[in-house]
Amino acid sequence: MNTSAGPPLLTSRPHTVVIGGGIIGLAVARELLARGSRVTVCEKEDRWAAHQTGRNSQVAHAGVYYPPGSAKARMAVAGNRSIVAFAREHGVAVKQGGKLIAATSGRELPGLRKLAARAEANGVRARLIGPQEAGEIEPHVACLQALYVESTASVDFPGVCAHLVRELTEAGADLRPGTRALAIRRRGSAIEVATPSGVVRADRLVNCAGLHADRVARLAGLRPPVQIVPFRGEYHQLRPSARHLVRGLVYPVPDPALPFLGVHLTRMLDGTVHAGPNAVLALGREGYRWRDVSVRDFTAAARYPGLWRLARRHPRTAVAEVARSLSRRRFAASLARLVPAIEAGDIVPAGSGVRAQALRPDGTLVDDFLHIRDRGQVHVLNAPSPAATAALEIARHLARQVLDA
Repeated sequence: MNTSAGPPLLTSRPHTVVIGGGIIGLAVARELLARGSRVTVCEKEDRWAAHQTGRNSQVAHAGVYYPPGSAKARMAVAGNRSIVAFAREHGVAVKQGGKLIAATSGRELPGLRKLAARAEANGVRARLIGPQEAGEIEPHVACLQALYVESTASVDFPGVCAHLVRELTEAGADLRPGTRALAIRRRGSAIEVATPSGVVRADRLVNCAGLHADRVARLAGLRPPVQIVPFRGEYHQLRPSARHLVRGLVYPVPDPALPFLGVHLTRMLDGTVHAGPNAVLALGREGYRWRDVSVRDFTAAARYPGLWRLARRHPRTAVAEVARSLSRRRFAASLARLVPAIEAGDIVPAGSGVRAQALRPDGTLVDDFLHIRDRGQVHVLNAPSPAATAALEIARHLARQVLDA
C-alpha cells in the first residue's frame, strides 16, 4: 500500500493553521499539504507528541470493540492497515503479533462472544479459541475461552510522529513547537490565532488540541456540547524476572458500560511488559501523578454537572479504580486474574497517561469520534482510542471537512 501518495496539488494555496502537535494534528497537517494547503502547526509544548500520543501502550487496534457501522469501527479497521503499512514503509518500529482477549469467568463469556460477533461484522481477523490453544499462544494465561485477534499490532507512535515531522519540514510546513494559542478571532474572511510570538493569520483552522480541545473551541467563540474531563491511566511494568510470563498482548473482556478496556498486559516493542492502565479522575488535564494538581482544571471539573452524574452512575467502579491506584497489591491482583503467576512483587510503577474524555452535561461519556464545524473551522472534541491507530484515516476525513468548511 502506498500510504504517502495524496491528491494532486491544487493551483490555489489556502493557508490552514493546525493547533496541536500530537499524531492527529501532524497527520492532518500532512494530509492538508498533500491537498494543496499551506500549513502552520502550533504546539504549546516544546516537543511533539508530548501527551496522549507519547504516553500510550503502542497498540494498533484491529476494530474488535466497536459497534459495526460506527466511525470508530470503520476508522480502526482501515487505520490498522494504513498505520502498519506506514510504519513498515518508513522504517518505524512495528510488530504484528496479535492479541488475546481472555474470559476468566463464566459471566464474561457472553461479552466475549459479542466481541467475536463484532469482529466478524467489522471484517477483523479473529477467532474464538479454547484454553488449550490460548495456552499455546500465552502459556501462563488462565481462561475459559479467548478471542485471538490476529491483526492487532504494536507501533511506535512517537516514531510515526517523528517521521511526520520530517515529512512536513521537507514539504515546507511552518512547524512551531512551544507556541500556545492565546486567542482566536475572525477578521473578515481570515482566522487569526494570537500566540506569544505573534499572530498567525490563516484561511482555515483545525483544532487537534486533545486535552485542551474544548478550551480552544471556546477561544474561537464556540460553545462545545461537551467538556473534556481528564482520566489518568497509571501503568506498572513487570520486573525483568517476570517478563517471561507474557509473550504478547493479553486483555480482559471489557465492561460494556465503560469506554475503558480494563487493565491489560502489553509486551512493548523494547521487550518490557507494561500493565495497565487503570482509570482515575486526574486532578489536572496534565495530572500525571496524584500530586499534579491544577486548581483551574479541578475546579472546572468539579463544577461540571456531567461529572457528578457520571459518578452517581458508577460509584463502585470509581472507588475500585482509586483503590487500585493506591495499592500495588490490588493492581497485581487484577493482573493475576489473567496471569495467575503475577504477584505484587513482580510489578513496579512505569509512568502514566491522561485521557481526554469528552463528557456530556447529562453524565454520558462520548464513546465515538466527535468534531464540530464553524466557518472555516473544524474542532476535534473527542478522539479516543483507537485515535492513534486510525490517525491517517482520521486525517483524511478531517481534511475533507476542513476543505468543505
